Formats: sequence, structure tokens, C-alpha cells
Amino acid sequence: MRRFGWSDTSQAQAQEHADQRTREALEKIIAGVGLVRRELKVPYNGADGLPIREEIIGQQGDTIVTRNAYGALCLNTPHVFFADIDFDGESPFWLTLAVFAGLSLCGAVAGWFSGAKSVFFILLVVAAFVASALARWIYQKVQDVSGGAQARARQRIDRFIAENPGWNFRIYQTPAGLRVMATHQTFSPDDPAVARCFAALQADPIYALMCLRQQCFRARVSAKPWRIGIDSHLKPRPGVWPVSPERLPARAAWIAHYEEKAQPFAACRFWASVGSGVVDAAVAPVQQWHDELSKASLPLPIA
Repeated sequence: MRRFGWSDTSQAQAQEHADQRTREALEKIIAGVGLVRRELKVPYNGADGLPIREEIIGQQGDTIVTRNAYGALCLNTPHVFFADIDFDGESPFWLTLAVFAGLSLCGAVAGWFSGAKSVFFILLVVAAFVASALARWIYQKVQDVSGGAQARARQRIDRFIAENPGWNFRIYQTPAGLRVMATHQTFSPDDPAVARCFAALQADPIYALMCLRQQCFRARVSAKPWRIGIDSHLKPRPGVWPVSPERLPARAAWIAHYEEKAQPFAACRFWASVGSGVVDAAVAPVQQWHDELSKASLPLPIA
């Protein structure tokens, strides 16, 4: 059996926790419970409820800033609501199937009128190749006519606020969508109101799942490396923490290069505040730290 242990106090306490978790897992295995024998060092998205294996860069109260697996800084908070709304440029799968079916039907009609089965099969192959691209084009045109993904996301936000007038949101633009921060009160990630809001805003489902698993909300507050011209990966790979001492110099060199390149970029841009206007005293410091780290109020390109 292999299990990790952790502690905010000491290495010895972390080892004691690891021993305890190993004994508990072994007892379950002996009792016939199917468990994974070895826990792997995995980044945030695969952590499945274990503590996030990232280097702690800063801390204010129970809010912690860490460096994620690809090198960017992330703000982690157990009580301040954040939601990511991504604008997916891909067409829904059902639309691709509908386009393929329509093209196939056209091929069948053409084959029947021409009397040649080969025409149908040729057009069927063509349909398989072009259906996805044609579906994306149709999807984008529909988005443009309806005002675009950002306009529809804002409509969902405004609708939720109209139905929940006590809420207050700060809305930020990100390179791939919007970020919403609730300021009127604190929340636990497993609060039913959080799940209801995630569903109403159509928040990123992976983000919503990780909030539950890790029992914290999360917001990236520095640029993604590939968006600022950095092609190399954070060393060593994968970038989970901790790393062995002999590999720290390579990691430090990559981070120094990243910090220099990221300086003229913001992670998001403040767009609007909607709702009751209430800012809870427990939320205000987190909001201020988020805006400072992400450079949300500065006229910088977002990455």
C-alpha cells in the first residue's frame, strides 16, 4: 500500500498521517474493499479530493496562492465563490450528427437519381469529412446572430441576479470566457446554492466538480505560459509539488523566465458589477488580493 500524508505543522506529522492512512487502506483491502493500492502524484484536475499538490507562494488567512502544474499562479479559497464560464468554440455533438445526417440524405437522394451506388458512397465519405467543419461554421453564425457567447453568458448572469436579488457579482473577462465572483456572502463549495448557481450560469463542469472534490474555489491570477510566448514546460514534468532538491534549480530558472514574460499581462479584466452591491467583510480582502494579483484593473492584455 502507498498513501500520502500531509500537515500544516511538520514533516513528522505528515509522516504520521501517511502511516495512519496506509493502515486504514490496508484494513479495507483485507476486508475486501476494492481500493487503489498506490496513490500517484497527480496535478489538480486528477487529485480526486486529495490536497492540491502545488507549491504555496503566499497566504492571507485561509486563502492561499499556489503555482499550478504548468507554472501559473492560482488563488485558492474555501469560502469565496468563483465560477468560470468558458466560451466553447466547438459546435455541440448533436449539431454535427444532424449535419452529417443531412449530407448523407442528400447523398442518398443523389445516388438514387443517378442510379449509381458509388455516388452515394462517395458523398457519404465527403459528409464524414466536412460535417464537423460545417457544423462549426453554422454554430458560429448562430452565435453571431444571437450576439455572441459573451452576450448570452451575460444574459444568464442577469437572469440569475433578477431571480436572486440579494446576490452580487463581480464579472471579469478572461481570454476564454468570463469569471464571476460573488461578493455578498461566503459559501461552502458543497452548498446547494453553489450548485444551483453553477448550473444557471453554465459554469465549466470540470471546475464545478473540482470545487466539490477539493472543497475550495479557485481562480488563475497570472498568465498561461503558452499565451505569452513560452513554449517550454515547467520543469520537472509533471509540475506537481514537491520536487527533489536536485531539480529545483531547473524549476527556479523556468519560473524566473516566466515571471519576466508574464509581467506585462493580466490574467483577467474587470468588466462589471451586478446585483445588490453588497460586499461581505470576509470577501473584501480576497477580492482585493485577487484583483491585485490578476492585474484586473490595469489596461493590460489578458493571457
